[in-house]
This record gives sequence, structure tokens and C-alpha cells, in this order.
Amino acid sequence: MEQNAQRELRLANPEWTVSESMARIAKALVSDGPALAFGQTSFSEVPARIALVISTTGSSGASKEVGLSASALLSSARASNKALGAEFGNSWSLLLPLTHVAGINVLVRALELGTEPIDLRNHQGTYPRADFTAIVPTQLFKALHGDNDLLAHLVEANAVLVGGAALTTELHLQAEKAGVNVVVTYGMTETSGGCVYNGLPLDGVEISITPEKRIAIKGSVVAHTYLGAEALWETEFIDGWFQSSDHGRFENGKLIVEGRSDDVIISGGENISLSAIERSLHAHFPHKSFAAFSIKDSQWGEALHIAIAGDGFPTEADVSQYLAEQFGDFSKPKGFLHLPELPVMGIGKVDRKKLAELYMEAPN
Repeated sequence: MEQNAQRELRLANPEWTVSESMARIAKALVSDGPALAFGQTSFSEVPARIALVISTTGSSGASKEVGLSASALLSSARASNKALGAEFGNSWSLLLPLTHVAGINVLVRALELGTEPIDLRNHQGTYPRADFTAIVPTQLFKALHGDNDLLAHLVEANAVLVGGAALTTELHLQAEKAGVNVVVTYGMTETSGGCVYNGLPLDGVEISITPEKRIAIKGSVVAHTYLGAEALWETEFIDGWFQSSDHGRFENGKLIVEGRSDDVIISGGENISLSAIERSLHAHFPHKSFAAFSIKDSQWGEALHIAIAGDGFPTEADVSQYLAEQFGDFSKPKGFLHLPELPVMGIGKVDRKKLAELYMEAPN
């Protein structure tokens, strides 16, 4: 096949059943049909090597169309099933949207096992049992704080993949105490989803840390390109390594994800990691949801603000005092935003840009 050959790209229909989606994905994976786009796309053709196109929005808010090959998606599915000890005939449940790579992965893993996922995306009531499933921390939080039907489903599964956003240590411990076999995943659309399980890379995946402390990933699971932004891809894909925007380190042979390289703000001349602030608050006040964000400020440059979801303890004074004790007086928030729930983008990442907008729109 010619290097510049193209194939048709069609937009996946959100009304398709799981069976219909799987049939079309299967055809796309063996090049017996058009490539499929999950999420909006501005293209009608893609390089012949690309099977699926998945739109992703990072923490920066910039949207990218990631082109994934069949070999990358199948390598990811096979390595995942192997790591979990999944056998032919085992079942997966689908609790994530098919506009995200984590949802697509469930379908491809099931294809490899000769089964069809149990579609539980809009389920109510008692859940049927599945051998494996994948969720985001928000869903795990809900299961542990009132959704007993979902919790029972997670407890019955052989393993529950949790990814898409940072999982706090406290929530992880709560889940394990409740009997959920949590497997913490790390990855992104550019790596065909989760490629590191409980700190260890899947088969065929290599992890390294760059001199700038960024996590770099190499292997068959890495995407082909960004559609329409090939130059950007070339800046992030260097010598076979995809360089993520996340900082990390190795500890006892396992990868520790420290947070995004672009989540550090400078406030009054002091560097403040928004991820570190969030992790500390979640550890100290485990029954609340927090998000750190910044507002442009003439005095501070960037002023730290805290969003708190839910009612009751802790008070703003409690949060300020705790952060000052942990990080210093410069980390006292310059403002607070109280919400019923934190806004998220994708399947679980807090939308900090939206928080800043909501704060600016709120009455003073």
C-alpha cells in the first residue's frame, strides 16, 4: 500500500448499540471498512494506517484529533487482558462513554475475548456481574458514597481499572477496604489509553523520565499522529518516545505520576503545584472533593483559588489554615468557589478553566 494512501473516515453514530459499534470497530481494525471518528472531526479522509480517530481535550483546553492504528489498539487490548489474567469468554462491562479512548478500549478488549461488553452506561438498579470493568475516580467515589448497586458490581468484578484522572490515596484505600480490586491505570489517548497498571508498564511498553522530569512512553500502543497538527505531533514524538505533559519519577521500580508539567502557577513569586494542593486536601479531608485553580491577579500574578464540592465541613478557614501549615503562608487561597459538583471534561479531569469562569461569574 502506498505510503500516502488514504481511507475514508466516518463519524461514529452515538445512537449505535454496543453490538453495532463493535461490528464497525472490528471492520475498521481489519481495514474492511472506513476508519471511524469518535467525537467531532473536521476530516473525511485519513492515512490508511489509521483505524480510529478520537478527540481529546487536555488540561490546557486545546482539542486534538488523535489517529490510532489497529496495531496500537490491539496491542493495548491484548496487553491489558494479559495483565489482568483475562481469558477467552470473560466479560467486560461498559460504564464509560464511547467518545473516550477508555470506553473504546473496553470494546476492543471484549473483541479479543470473543465476548460483548455489558452496556451499563445508563443503567439503574441492580447490576449484572462482569469479570472486568473500567471507571474513573468520580464513579468510584459515588459507589463508595451511596450508590450501593454500583459498589456491588465493582466488588464482584475480578478487577476494576480506575483511570482518566488522579486517584487519591484515601479513595483507593476506601475502595480496597470495601472489597474492590482496584487497578490504577495511567495513560492517555496518545498511548491508546492506560498503558501503565499499578505503576508498571504493560507488555511492549517502555517508560522513561526525561531530564525535565516528563514521563515519556515508547511501544506499540503509541498513536500514529495528530490529524491536522502533524507538526505538533513531531514535537512530542521524539526518537520513538511520546513525551507526555506529566511529571513523574520512579520509586521502588514503579512509576509515580506527580502531575502535569503545566499545572504549576507562580503566585507572588512562589511556585505552587495545583496537583500537590489537591492531593494534600483530599488526603486530609477525604470526604470532600477539591480542585485548585488560578485567577489572573494584578498583585499576585496568579492567585490560588480552591473549589469545594458539597456542603459542610471543612470551612474556608480550615482549608486556609491547613494549606498554610503544609506549604507555607503563600499557599493560603485568595478565594473559594462552592459547588454541588466539580465540572469535568472528558471522563474525569476537573475543568480548571471552567472553574475560573464560574468564579468570575459568581456574585461577589
